[in-house]
Amino acid sequence: MEPRVPGPVPAGAAPAPYGDRPAASGTGPADGTRADGLGNMSGAYAAYPGGEAPQRPGAPHRSRWPAWVRRLWRRSPLQIKLIAGMLVLVTLGLTVMSAAGTSVLRQYLVGRADDQLRSSVGRVMIQVTQQGLRVDVRVPSEMFAQVRDADGRPVRQSPAVGERGYPRLPAGLGGRIDRPFTVSGTGGSSAQWRVLAEPIPGTGATVLIAVSLAEVQRTVNRLIAIDVIIGLLVLAVLAVLGVWVVRASLRPLAEVEETAGAIAAGDLSRRVPEADPRTEMGRLGRSLNAMLAQIEAAFGARAESEAAARRSEETARRSEERMRRFVADASHELRTPLTAIRGFAEFYRQGAARTPEEIGRMIGRIEETANRMGLLVEDLLLLARLDRQRPIERRPVDLLAVAADSVQEARVVAPDRSIELSVEGGLAYQVLGDEPRLRQVLGNLLANAVAHTPAGTPVEVRLSPGTLRGAPAAALEVADQGPGLSPDQVDRVFERFYRADPSRTREDGRTGTGLGLAIVAALVAAHDGLVEVDSTPGEGATFRVLLPLDAG
Repeated sequence: MEPRVPGPVPAGAAPAPYGDRPAASGTGPADGTRADGLGNMSGAYAAYPGGEAPQRPGAPHRSRWPAWVRRLWRRSPLQIKLIAGMLVLVTLGLTVMSAAGTSVLRQYLVGRADDQLRSSVGRVMIQVTQQGLRVDVRVPSEMFAQVRDADGRPVRQSPAVGERGYPRLPAGLGGRIDRPFTVSGTGGSSAQWRVLAEPIPGTGATVLIAVSLAEVQRTVNRLIAIDVIIGLLVLAVLAVLGVWVVRASLRPLAEVEETAGAIAAGDLSRRVPEADPRTEMGRLGRSLNAMLAQIEAAFGARAESEAAARRSEETARRSEERMRRFVADASHELRTPLTAIRGFAEFYRQGAARTPEEIGRMIGRIEETANRMGLLVEDLLLLARLDRQRPIERRPVDLLAVAADSVQEARVVAPDRSIELSVEGGLAYQVLGDEPRLRQVLGNLLANAVAHTPAGTPVEVRLSPGTLRGAPAAALEVADQGPGLSPDQVDRVFERFYRADPSRTREDGRTGTGLGLAIVAALVAAHDGLVEVDSTPGEGATFRVLLPLDAG
């Protein structure tokens, strides 16, 4: 056949790949083959191993397994896959071992039968040589013997005792002389027979001796039955052990699954139990725990940031509300004395005061109101400076001396009160702070106790050791036996311009503005201390100030 040369390629056109060149019309073979670029005829897929064309890039892979097998495999749990794979491998191993053992045993038994045939045919040859072809052949009872003349006709034969039937001997023995071979049985014999044919020297006759392989087959069948029974027992034991081993081995994975479920439910503190780091599960657990720690830290940081944002927003809202209330209260407190001063001035300008006594009394009222407004302004300025967190003067201050002086001053202001000072412990109650401001703290607390308790109510000042944020501190308490405070009043007692009496009248002679305890709280905070109140309605109130002791 002449090689076909491809035609010329048009200018500007790229040559087509060999696999895509169409055969010339009328010249292509009809059996699906096509000529390559060298003129060699080949099948369409002959160039590919197994006669299959390779898949195009991007084409979906087609598995050789049926769809239901793939679905079942995908839905099966991992432990079932492992156990099934192990049992399949063990079954294959046992099958190979059984087949190999059976084959070796059969070859061994057949070899022994061949040895028996060779030893027996020698004795038969001696008998026939000495006594002629018509002699009765004597062979072992389990063997079949036959003597054939030169024409291949049987002359004598001896059946095998105890065996049903006899071997199906071929008419011609060409190529089988002196080589054992296997034939089937006939005359009621279903077993195979092993046959050996030997020529009788000088006569042209042939001696054939055969032995049944029924016992060999029974032995082999018995071995197969034993292998099957033992194999099934081994598979059963391995299945039980495999289930236990696989479950024990996959228990860490179950714990990982449980931990992942708990984490998905929101418990970010759960961790995977760590195993020996030299094992795969140990390394996996350590890596997962490190990852979970980072995730928990990230979530914690985000939650803390969100909480801080909410707290900041709440603080800003409260601060704005407090500022609005503070401005409103300050405006109200300042408007009252200014209105009084304006009224007294207008009253004087109109000449209402005519006598020197009336003029003096009016000027005294104006002076008293101006002093009260000055005190209010000073308190507001002090709170403004404290809000700016300006540093205060810090020097060693003897808190016992401050308490003693403040109690003495309170006794002078309220001579009808029993104001006592008690000191516990043998400490030197020395703190670092601003002594005038600390005197103002204790003075405001004593003034508050005197102003808000009935006349004659005793007041006690106690100085004792305490603890503040895990460090030694001095505890200064001002306790009274007055009417006490309600829970709502306890929560708001340190707010600015807060008074237990919501009305702002001063018919009872009290001139407080609601800034005294707010100043106390601000001054104590400026000294890194803590102020708190413990009160029960009807059982009095105890204001407690904790200040850190001077470590030097």
